[in-house]
Amino acid sequence: MCQDVTRDFLRALPKCEHHMHLEGALTPAVLFKLAKENNISLPSDDPAFASEATLKQRYEQFNSLDDFLQYYYIGMTVLITASDFEALAWDYFEHAAADGLVHAEVFFDPQAHLSRNVSYETILQGFNAARTRAQREFGISSELICCFLRHLPVPECEATFKLEEVQASYKRGDVIAIGLDSSENNFPPELFKSIYADAKSLGLRRTAHAGEEGPAKYVEDALDLLEVERIDHGIRLAEDPKLLERVAKQGTLLTICPISNVLLQCLSGVAEVPIRKFLDAGVRFSINSDDPAYFGNNYILDNYVAVQEAFSLSRHEWRTVCENSIRGSWCSETRKEEMLAQLKTVLEQR
Repeated sequence: MCQDVTRDFLRALPKCEHHMHLEGALTPAVLFKLAKENNISLPSDDPAFASEATLKQRYEQFNSLDDFLQYYYIGMTVLITASDFEALAWDYFEHAAADGLVHAEVFFDPQAHLSRNVSYETILQGFNAARTRAQREFGISSELICCFLRHLPVPECEATFKLEEVQASYKRGDVIAIGLDSSENNFPPELFKSIYADAKSLGLRRTAHAGEEGPAKYVEDALDLLEVERIDHGIRLAEDPKLLERVAKQGTLLTICPISNVLLQCLSGVAEVPIRKFLDAGVRFSINSDDPAYFGNNYILDNYVAVQEAFSLSRHEWRTVCENSIRGSWCSETRKEEMLAQLKTVLEQR
């Protein structure tokens, strides 16, 4: 790393995370613990589930997004009670607090739990308990983003969006935004126009995974057809100069996940993530961990370090990244000013 940009400097930066799936923070240790407590049988025909060690080893060998997702959905089956969801989220906040996280806007996938007869209220009760504790003990503010699984039938996604308890969570402000995740290929943004139109009418913030495995056209369609305010991943944007210029001009934030992109075989190395191209074009982005428990326990600081090792960013460039992350957050202006003041102090003192 550059002499002036050390790991300690990167750790001290006040970080905002906008692309982290709470279910993706389910470490093998927590997974096996909850499976035992809840009497959940893990697949006996898959040698990966023989132990925590073998599962960790399997996580290092994903060959695609779909390969990862099969383990991701198996892992969710151990989440039953509100305390399970609290333990999951708290484990994430503990890791992230050590990395200098100050604000998180995190995804969750209600459909994966409702289909197992786990109530929406149970999910929120657990996550909100962890969020309240993270605010109290670490000073980490957070927001919830309800994601819809694009590989499931669209009518099922629409029905979930319209559930009374889901609508109530929007009105209470427990959930401030919607997102779109899971397999990208063969599930274009246009399928979900109705949900996003309804979300906009309710005043919800809107984001969607696009341009990870899918083409740059998916980024364009998410902007035009879904009217999203952020793009999750978006690395294929670099392949379309005209769209790149548009996104830069609009100030749309990309939520980039460097280590995830490599481990899911989207790119061969972090040096291929278009960080430099985005910086030079004035595209705003944040750096995120995606599903850290499945990606070598690489949380947000590990992603910052990986970017620094690949691109040797200057202190000024890191200031730009952090400022854009803060300003692109969906928290109050008062909270943004607090975080910007933290950033100013770090830069003055280090």
